[in-house]
Amino acid sequence: MKAVVTVMLKQGVLDPQGEAVKSALGSMGFEGVDGVRQGKVIELDLADGTTEAQVNEMCEKLLANTVIESYRVEMGA
Repeated sequence: MKAVVTVMLKQGVLDPQGEAVKSALGSMGFEGVDGVRQGKVIELDLADGTTEAQVNEMCEKLLANTVIESYRVEMGA
């Protein structure tokens, strides 16, 4: 079984990497980008029987800094 965890900075938290990407896109001539938020995607290969609650616990304890980041878990086959 697989799980995909998407981790993003919470709204209101400064995102210097996102700002750097936005600036670089503007420098390359790409207009119309009003903002960029950069995050990370973590793919987990899980043993059968691993629950979404267990994955959420992994996120809370290690995969996301819940003070400044939010996360979304997608469980798959």
